[in-house]
Amino acid sequence: MLSTYFIVKIILVLVLFLVTLTMAAYSTYAERKVAAFLQDRLGPNRAGPFGLLQPVADGVKMFMKEEIIPNTSDKAIFILGPSIFMITALLTGVVIPWGPDINVNGTNYPLQIADINIGLLYLFGVVSLGVYGIMLGGWASNNKYSLLGSVRASSQMISYELAMGLSVIGILLYTGSLSIKDIVIQQQGMHWNVFYQPLGFIIFLVCAFAECNRAPFDLAECETELVGGFHTEYSSMKLGLFLFAEYIHMFISSAVIACVFFGGYDFPFIGKLGLSPNIFALVGVVVLFAKIIFFIFFFMWVRWTIPRFRYDQLMKLGWQILIPLGLFNIFVTGGWLTLKNYLNW
Repeated sequence: MLSTYFIVKIILVLVLFLVTLTMAAYSTYAERKVAAFLQDRLGPNRAGPFGLLQPVADGVKMFMKEEIIPNTSDKAIFILGPSIFMITALLTGVVIPWGPDINVNGTNYPLQIADINIGLLYLFGVVSLGVYGIMLGGWASNNKYSLLGSVRASSQMISYELAMGLSVIGILLYTGSLSIKDIVIQQQGMHWNVFYQPLGFIIFLVCAFAECNRAPFDLAECETELVGGFHTEYSSMKLGLFLFAEYIHMFISSAVIACVFFGGYDFPFIGKLGLSPNIFALVGVVVLFAKIIFFIFFFMWVRWTIPRFRYDQLMKLGWQILIPLGLFNIFVTGGWLTLKNYLNW
C-alpha cells in the first residue's frame, strides 16, 4: 500500500511538472496571439499549423544561442540566480488541489501532491524565496541597470506580498484553515469566497500582477529606463529560465485565485449530475483548468490594455492603498463574524 502511494505521488509530480512546463510554453504563444488580436495583427503563424510549434522553436533557439557570461560577473552566483527563480516557481504547484480524489481499486488518491495544513503559508514562503533569484542575478551581473532592476523587483515583490498576505486573512477567518484543499471543499455548492470576500479578491488580484512582474507592474524590466532590467546580461537558456519562470508564476497565480476565491474544481450543479467518482474527478480537473485559462487570458488582456505605472505610483498603490484596504477588510470580516456569533445567526 505504501509503495503504491509513493508511485502515485511520483506520477503526480511528473505529470504536474510536464503540465506546468507545457502551460508556461504555450502561454508565450497565447500571449503573442492575444496581443496580435488586440492590435489587429496575425501573430505567430509560420512554425507549424496556426503557429502551434512556435514555443518549440523558441525553446530550441534558447538552447542553441551562444552562452555569454560577462567577465566581470560573479560566475557562480550569475548561474545560481535564474536557477533559484525557476526552482521556486516549480515548487509552488505541489499544494494546489487539481481535482477531486480519483478511485483506483477501491482506494481514493487525491490529485494533490502535498496537502499540508499551512498550504497558503507555504505558497507565500516559497514565492518570497524567488526574490533571492532576481536579486542575486541582478547583483552578480555587475551591471548598474541589472542591479537597479533587481532592486526594483525585490522591493516591489516584498511590498505587494504584504498586501497579498492581508487579503487572504479574511478567507482564513471564514474557513479556519490554511489548507488550500480545505478552502476548496468549503466552497462546494457555489459558496465561492469571491462572494464573501470581494475586496480581498480585488487586492489579491492586483498583488498577483505585481508578484508576476506583469504589466502594468513590470517596472523591473522597463526597457525605456533599464534596457532589459535584472536579466539584461543574460542570454541563452539562463534568460529562458527567467522568462519561463514568470509564466509559471502566472499559471500558479491563476490556479491559486481559482482555488481560493472561485471554488477550485467546483462548478454549478456538478454534484447533481450523478457522475462516477473518476468521471467526476476528470470533469473537476477540466473545470479548474478552464478557470485557470480564463485568468491567464485576463493577465494578458490587462498587459496589452493598460499603460505602465511610474515607480512612485507603484509603491504608493502598494503601501498607501492596498495595505490599508487589506487591514480594513480584516476588521470588517472579523467584526461581521463576531456579530454573527454574538447574535447566533
